[in-house]
Amino acid sequence: MNVEIFAILAIGSYAAGTILLIRPLPQDKSRSTALLLAWGAVLFHSIYTALVAHQNTAFNISFFSMASLISLIIAVLLLLATLTKPVENLGILLFPLTAIMLALELTLPEKQRLLDTHSWQMNAHIMASIIAFSLLNIAALQAILLAIQNQQLKSHPPKRYIQSMPALQIMESLLFQMIAAGLFFLSIALVSGFIFLEDIFAQHLAHKTFLSIIAWLIFSSLLLGRRYYGWRGWTAIKWTLLGFLFLLLAYFGSKLVLEIILHR
Repeated sequence: MNVEIFAILAIGSYAAGTILLIRPLPQDKSRSTALLLAWGAVLFHSIYTALVAHQNTAFNISFFSMASLISLIIAVLLLLATLTKPVENLGILLFPLTAIMLALELTLPEKQRLLDTHSWQMNAHIMASIIAFSLLNIAALQAILLAIQNQQLKSHPPKRYIQSMPALQIMESLLFQMIAAGLFFLSIALVSGFIFLEDIFAQHLAHKTFLSIIAWLIFSSLLLGRRYYGWRGWTAIKWTLLGFLFLLLAYFGSKLVLEIILHR
C-alpha cells in the first residue's frame, strides 16, 4: 500500500481548513466546514502514522517523525477542545505547522530510531513528555493569538476574525487552563525521569533536564502569579512564550543538533 497518499490527503485537508478559518464562508459555515476538514486531516495523518509504525514494527522517534507525531497530538487535543471551548481560531497557527511537519517527515529521510528499543518506564516517561509538550504548545499558540487580539482591539475597527473571537477574559482563562494541564503532565514527566532514568544528568540529558526544570519553574511561577497577584495580559503572554521557548529547546534542541547537524 502506498501510505504516502494518506499524508498528502492530510496536508491538503490541513491547508483547506486553515484557508476556511482565515477566509470565512457566507452564512457562518466556515467554522463547521473547517473543523470537519481538520478532523479529516488528523484522521489521514493518524492512518499514515499508524501504517508507518506498522511497517517499522514501532514508532520512529527521530527528529521529523517525532515533530510530526507531536503536531498530530496537538491538533487532536485542539479539536477535542473545540467541542466545549471556542478555540478553533488556534488552527490558523497550528494546522499549517502540522502540515509542514508532516511534509518534512514525508520528504526528508532520517535514521530510524524506534520507540520499542526502550523499557516501558522510558516509554511512559516519553509519552508524559509528549503530552506535556503538546498541551503547552497549545498554550503558546493561545498566547500568540491573545497577543494579536490585544493588538488588534486597539484598531478601529478590528479585523473580522478578531471580532469573531471570544472576549479577552475568556481567552485568558483558556490560556491558564491549558498551562495548568500542561504543567501537570510536565511534572509527571520530570518525576518519572528522576525515578526511571539511571542518571538523568548524564550524557545528552543534562541540558534537556535543566531546560525542562526552568520551563517548569516559569509556568509554576506564572500560575502562582495569576492566583496571588492577578497576572494577566502581556505579563501572562510573555511568561507563557518564555516558558515554552525553554521547553522547545529542551525537547528539540538536542535532537536537532545530534540528528540533523551531527548525524548521530
